Amino acid sequence: MNAPTVSFDREGAAPVASLQGDWTLQGLEGRIDALRAALDTVEARAAARWDLTGIARIDSLGACLLWRIWGDRLPATLDAGEHTLAMLESASALGVRSRVTPPTTSFDSLAALGRAGLSFARQIGDLVALIGQLLLDLLHIARRPQDAPLREISANLYKTGVSALPITALVGFLIGVVLSYLSALQLKTFGADVFIVNILGIGIVRELGPVLVAVLVAGRSGSAMTAQLGVMRVTEEIDALATMGVPRSLRLVLPKVLALVTALPLLVLWTSSAALFGGMVAASIQLDMSYGFFLDTLPRVVPIANLYIGLAKGVAFGLVIALVACHFGLSVKPNTESLSSNTTRSVVSAITCVILVDALFAIATRHIGLPGG
Repeated sequence: MNAPTVSFDREGAAPVASLQGDWTLQGLEGRIDALRAALDTVEARAAARWDLTGIARIDSLGACLLWRIWGDRLPATLDAGEHTLAMLESASALGVRSRVTPPTTSFDSLAALGRAGLSFARQIGDLVALIGQLLLDLLHIARRPQDAPLREISANLYKTGVSALPITALVGFLIGVVLSYLSALQLKTFGADVFIVNILGIGIVRELGPVLVAVLVAGRSGSAMTAQLGVMRVTEEIDALATMGVPRSLRLVLPKVLALVTALPLLVLWTSSAALFGGMVAASIQLDMSYGFFLDTLPRVVPIANLYIGLAKGVAFGLVIALVACHFGLSVKPNTESLSSNTTRSVVSAITCVILVDALFAIATRHIGLPGG
């Protein structure tokens, strides 16, 4: 193997650049920076003629290197063999193709909107198909209870419910403290200290508790579900299950949905209790309100219907989060970039859907459990 070299000779007043050796991947290894520096000199830029007849071998790497050094154009005077010229022409064609951009038209925005609409329609169609498959799985379990994935449901209950108890209790307690503290500052101004029980009770039990738990679970358990299914897609485990005749929806999707639908209402009850406790502690410190008065007043000013609405929201939020997480997990393509993007889209979509469902609940239950309702 001959090492690639560059030399400059005089041919009258202008220099002549002569290249020798093997301008191949193997020959250029470890020498590209030095050759680029040698070809980026005053003599090289002033060369009247380039002599490439001394090149023994050249491949696409060597041709692209020379093409880039020449500023994406061939020198005015060039001496080279047929193979070298062919490689340089291939490099020039590649350079031109890489810079070709499609012309923009006035319909580009409309086309982009159409593509977004079609993509959204496909997502909705896939989600509807997933829901239909889950209903078929439930009918199958009703006919054959021995096929119920009890172990998978139990494992998902532990991961989505039991392991989430500490973080949800801590966040709920702190939110209750903050809400009570800020409310107390305003209520003391008007001498309406007693109404802090109404604010905390209805605000936490009916709205803040369910939404707070749903956001935490969407970011914690929803992303974990999407990532788990996505990794199984990347490692082809889902295809292996299909090869063995194991239904993926029955063993992978249904346990996650049933576990989250069961666990989220209980987490709502747990987190709302922690938030009320935090609000009660803050009210005792800020307003000197006794715990007994708070606990005695709470059931009288907060109708029990608010608790039922909060639990119903927990069921609906759990169903939405699980369906969105499993949908995006099964939509992952076998590459890591798709895994990361779908996990992000899963969390964002789940939180957005939770807020939309909460708005629907607010409209449907506006006359239930509220003063004057």
